[in-house]
Amino acid sequence: MLKKLIPFWLCILCLVSVLLCGCSSQERAEIVIINGAEPESLDPAIITGQPDIRAVGALFSGLTAPDPQTGLPVPCLAESWEISPDGKTYTFHLRPGIRWSTGQPITAHDFAASWIRLLKPETAANYANLLFAVVGAEDFNAGRLSDSSQLGIKALDDNTFQVVLRQVTAYFLDLCSTVTLSVVPIFAVEESPDQWIRREPLPVSGPYCLEQWRLNDKIRLRKNPLYWDAENTRNELVDLLPIGSSVTALNLYYQGEVDLLWDKELIPSDLLPIMLQRPDVHSFDYLGNYFARINVTKPPLNNPLVRKALSMAIDREALVERVSKGGGTPVVHFTPNGCANYDPPEGCPYDPARARQLLAQAGYPNGKDFPVITYLFNAAAGGAAKTHQKVGVELQQMWKENLHIQVDLQQAEWKVFLSMVSGLDYDICRASWVGDYNDATTFLNLFISNSGNNRTGWKSKEYDDLIATAEKEVDLKTRAGLLKKAETLLIEEAFPVIPLYVYKGVACFDTNKIEGYYPNPVDRHPINALHKKKGTADGH
Repeated sequence: MLKKLIPFWLCILCLVSVLLCGCSSQERAEIVIINGAEPESLDPAIITGQPDIRAVGALFSGLTAPDPQTGLPVPCLAESWEISPDGKTYTFHLRPGIRWSTGQPITAHDFAASWIRLLKPETAANYANLLFAVVGAEDFNAGRLSDSSQLGIKALDDNTFQVVLRQVTAYFLDLCSTVTLSVVPIFAVEESPDQWIRREPLPVSGPYCLEQWRLNDKIRLRKNPLYWDAENTRNELVDLLPIGSSVTALNLYYQGEVDLLWDKELIPSDLLPIMLQRPDVHSFDYLGNYFARINVTKPPLNNPLVRKALSMAIDREALVERVSKGGGTPVVHFTPNGCANYDPPEGCPYDPARARQLLAQAGYPNGKDFPVITYLFNAAAGGAAKTHQKVGVELQQMWKENLHIQVDLQQAEWKVFLSMVSGLDYDICRASWVGDYNDATTFLNLFISNSGNNRTGWKSKEYDDLIATAEKEVDLKTRAGLLKKAETLLIEEAFPVIPLYVYKGVACFDTNKIEGYYPNPVDRHPINALHKKKGTADGH
């Protein structure tokens, strides 16, 4: 089968190559990267997708940054900090002389205003919960507290930024390295709250300036000469291409038009086993998962017995073999293996007989009288489009064969999909998550009742209390036990989600030509660390 696919893809690539020959082009950037889908936004406070995060990470910086090799936090705009003896107060000292790309000083007041903006209810930031460990943050975000001076966020002076936490948070410095907590130019935001990201020139705090953003064409980044670490930015000009087609992406890469393809969803699963044999195709483990959300507010899916039956009727081994090939590992727990200081629960294995019993207990023996439900998935870039559809087809067939129920498939464009999921206008939908930091809470916090990323309608005081208690716990073993109880509730009892598999990272680049890309657990790869080897010409 795979051998038959090769000529087909070669023909398609040749056709696209001919079509592209007549296209005009600008000066070639030193590094050209296929970044996946067009970013929804470049505002750190409201981004959600991986293409957005990768682009924004080049434009805006925070107190700390991920080390390119390990993903662990290292000093960035803050050169040092102290932590109080009780572990709850962090006092950051900004680097002297740091400036916006437009020349104005970056101060601790900018950080305070940026973080407060993130928490404001009207910002509607999906990642506001990253700051919920801060005193008053959760109440402020929920509208229960209106006075921002009561938050544990303070600029002590222009160069000293202090954060007071409700409880010890061992991974707080990891949070500070997420792009969501980057400092933004509040003076620009205040002038144009909805359009500030389109300001020219855009004031940025990161290693690159935004030279150009042409929708569905490219994001062109130019080295920021005022960045604190500009001497270690190894390239002057970088292009991020929003390519949504696997054919186009692979053609551009293998024709030498781009240097790096780092969106795994652009690689067709049918070709992955063959491509992994190439020395320029790299696979690695990282903290990311693929799962299904269930809208628990809609009958019959409001019955946990039904949701458990759906989960136990899925043969994940077969699913991964048929769909993701070498791009995933089947799991029945939600947190990926490899989260620091944590081992996930066992979960509920594939057991179609038990699944039918559960469905009968719910009132639908042998699927009788079970209504038709719909599995929603989004149109996506390249290989992901086929993957999402293939997953849907596999689930549809397994549920029909094992539970004798009918599940229809529905595809929606990305923005429509997001709107439907956020509005709980679905039955079951496809989902995925990539950890923002190396801790189980980056996954488990999704399903606390007030999380903007919950999107299932499921609320559990018991779950919320377990997570909250774990967040306050200093002893790592006790903390892990509390988190494990919470995850057990999530994927062995309540089932607002159905875990399917964890991702394998895939990137295409020639190590003889490109340096500075390192696999790490959080799949963060700072663009300013990338560079061409000396003497390397453009192309492959």
